[in-house]
Amino acid sequence: MTIIHKLINEFKNANILYKLIYLNVGIFLFYNILSVISSLFILDIGPSLEKLILPSNTSTLIKQPWSIISYMFFHKTFIHLLFNMIWLHFAGKLFLDYFNEKQFFSTYILGGLCGGILFILSFNYLPAFEIANQNAKAMGASASVLAIMFAISTHIPNYRIQIPFIGMIKIKYLALSLIILDVISIPKGNAGGHIAHIGGALFGYIYAKQLNKGIDISKNLYQLINIVSLKNIFKKQNKSKKNQTKIDTILEKISKSGYSSLNKQEKEILFNASKENK
Repeated sequence: MTIIHKLINEFKNANILYKLIYLNVGIFLFYNILSVISSLFILDIGPSLEKLILPSNTSTLIKQPWSIISYMFFHKTFIHLLFNMIWLHFAGKLFLDYFNEKQFFSTYILGGLCGGILFILSFNYLPAFEIANQNAKAMGASASVLAIMFAISTHIPNYRIQIPFIGMIKIKYLALSLIILDVISIPKGNAGGHIAHIGGALFGYIYAKQLNKGIDISKNLYQLINIVSLKNIFKKQNKSKKNQTKIDTILEKISKSGYSSLNKQEKEILFNASKENK
């Protein structure tokens, strides 16, 4: 088994937390490998990769609507990726002790969406960001991570964790300190990133509050995922039925006229079918 096959199997068998970590790391490695190739062969692939980053300018956003999702998996620097994955691992493991994997995935995606939306709204409607709007961009999993962090800290606010050099602290105070740092850092640079963090944190807080009342506001996302999954299953089933009909016709032809009567295309269909059944 090759290293690639081992990695694929590791990804398939991992829980949703590690799948998201692997995905973030994989995209980071892919981006950096392409950057090296681009610099060595003097290729201009930068503009294509930039389309994964969320722009605040709505005219640009319309041309790359997928960036409202892709931005939350994209990191340019190792330090940015490292800190986000450490926080995701810490908050994610705790989250999965109390909630299920679907709720974890929904919190990650919807938290990132809320962070992205607040970023876009702020840079289009707040006067302080009017000049910066043309070039402002957001990237990284921070909004999603803070959504998970705030969801779990809202659910178990008095849970105590050990912080190096500080001692035991309730998780609600840790979460609160993170968001206070974001708020006071807005005027000091990377305003878009800090605003996105706040959007993610707000979603996590609201999500957990509603869950505590027995209301799962991410249920529609589950249904959408299930619908897409069912459509893919039906497509595969329909495809296999069509293939089986072709194979039955070919086998009937062999029984009547022998294998030598088959044309090249029919022989290929039989060959491919035999490979799939191995």
